[in-house]
Amino acid sequence: MNTTSFTEEILAELNQTLTLIDDTEAEKLVTGILQAEKIFVAGGGRSGFMAKAFVMRMMHVGLDAYVVGETVTPNLEPDDIFIVGSGSGETQSLAAMTEKAKDIGALVVAITINPQSAIGSLADITIEIPAQAKADGASGKSIQPMGSLFEQSLLLFYDAVILRFMDKKGLESDTMYGRHANLE
Repeated sequence: MNTTSFTEEILAELNQTLTLIDDTEAEKLVTGILQAEKIFVAGGGRSGFMAKAFVMRMMHVGLDAYVVGETVTPNLEPDDIFIVGSGSGETQSLAAMTEKAKDIGALVVAITINPQSAIGSLADITIEIPAQAKADGASGKSIQPMGSLFEQSLLLFYDAVILRFMDKKGLESDTMYGRHANLE
């Protein structure tokens, strides 16, 4: 198979996976973001990179959003939302953060392959992305290695959430440029 054939396979996998996300839960997430004072997003490894991209877009649309673990991240409070992306839903450091966010009283959102996981079971809102788990290469769900399908789906889902937020607020892409970095 050549490179462009792999691209076609990846796109087909993404399309199949993303169409299975429960829109009711996705709308709850958008509503939670609209109602939150501050938004905190966490993820480990490549899921953490997707979290950073999501927070960047939220900043561009004027939201008070933070990546958990950065030195400039403020404290989480009860009127905030905590969003955690974890394929397995079992990453210990993320589970500990999720438990603490729940104890504080923030709205907790889990985006995961495994809604019955430790993180999923703590969440107020659970978005299931039915992709292949990192250690489940024999599942046949993806030709891609490890958690690539989940991580790519996570990024596209986050972008769709931004578009839905913009739609609800009547924002255009042009409004984002005013908040784009200008010290580059």
